[in-house]
Amino acid sequence: MRGLYDNEMKLEFKSKTSNEAFARITVAAFVSSLDITIDDLSDIKTAISEAVTNSIIHGYDSEDGIVKINARIFADTLEIEIIDNGKGIEDIELARKPLYTSKPELERSGMGFTIMESFMDEIKVQSLVGLGTKITMKKKIKKAIEIQQEKENDKLEA
Repeated sequence: MRGLYDNEMKLEFKSKTSNEAFARITVAAFVSSLDITIDDLSDIKTAISEAVTNSIIHGYDSEDGIVKINARIFADTLEIEIIDNGKGIEDIELARKPLYTSKPELERSGMGFTIMESFMDEIKVQSLVGLGTKITMKKKIKKAIEIQQEKENDKLEA
């Protein structure tokens, strides 16, 4: 496996809403070694929060279960998988529509997938009813130093 990716982490935790912050912070700590921008880090944390919350609230209906996170750093891309063995999504296309929620009684906003899509460069949803869901998100990583160099180059060209 060596050479496929630069670094990898795996995390498993109980499907409790209190663990959403733990998941977000753990992934943030993992990617912070990349010297990424604060904006990118914030985007990643928000997308993680939405995906994990979906697993807990919708996948497991707040019942006990396990949420898994696999994160890999490739040369210029971060790939994150959020996996649950919950009830699965019956209609992925419908679930991805803005403002759709399967739990209106909980006053959910129905913006989870929309937020993930807006903060990450790529999102793939795989789900089987009764078996669970895997969300794979990817984000191209620009290091803070690269952005600074681009700004300096723009100034020189102007």
